[in-house]
Amino acid sequence: MTSTAQHRPTEERSEQPPGACDLVTVPSRQGLEAVDILRRGCTETVGPVLHDGGGDTLGFLVPPGTADGWDVPGSACTHTEGRGLAFGAVSAPPPVEGTGWLLPPGEESGDLVTDPAVLRAALDEAARLIEAADNCR
Repeated sequence: MTSTAQHRPTEERSEQPPGACDLVTVPSRQGLEAVDILRRGCTETVGPVLHDGGGDTLGFLVPPGTADGWDVPGSACTHTEGRGLAFGAVSAPPPVEGTGWLLPPGEESGDLVTDPAVLRAALDEAARLIEAADNCR
């Protein structure tokens, strides 16, 4: 598995279970804006994305180990330990109970996880756009 920046797992991460990834969760408004920002980019920069059953949050799959240093306000990053996720299987069940796929693996998202640096920039831009829109009211 590689990230969208084509990073390979490090030696200490190479023994992760198949499908291991971390999950960045954000409020749905910011997450949807970030997905739009990422999809407008010049390269394929968004991996599989989850939505919760109530539509309150989105979750971006990122490389294992991202949770160890994630510090973006308004978001959380947790380890999923794979939870049976099989990248490339469009019908694969989501790795977190009570969620569904917004962008499933193997379709538009490809077999990649989202690069954390690219996601951080998109979330920052999304927050600025939302703040600007809210201040225009």
